Amino acid sequence: MPLVTLIGEKLAKKDAEFIYLGPNNECRNCKLKTVCFNLKSGRRYKITNVRDKKHNCNIHEGTAAVIEVEELPIVTSVDKNINEGATIKIEKKSCNGIGCANYDVCSTNIQKDKNYTIVKIFEEIECPLGYELNKVELKEE
Repeated sequence: MPLVTLIGEKLAKKDAEFIYLGPNNECRNCKLKTVCFNLKSGRRYKITNVRDKKHNCNIHEGTAAVIEVEELPIVTSVDKNINEGATIKIEKKSCNGIGCANYDVCSTNIQKDKNYTIVKIFEEIECPLGYELNKVELKEE
């Protein structure tokens, strides 16, 4: 069964990806807020289908479209010494190098107090700050 939510009609394009930033305070009195708030904050989603139904929305310009989404895998960087299959708590390295080719991977929104399992190691990351890192796919435990 697909995961259904709402998004501004101008953003509702099949195969588009977005990061859900969490509930908006302006939505607290909306009768459809439970549909909008059913995603995980900070996670990346891909639109798999745009349905014909539209709803009025105070947040989005125009209307909000009903969409089906799939949650995308968590891809981030971890210490090079951590092996595939390991369950860990992620400690992100301090980095403000927004010009770095790996900045998006290294700055993935990860919760400090959650356990994650390393599902797959993709490749070693060349870090200009000298950190020894691998690009990995995680699964939330």
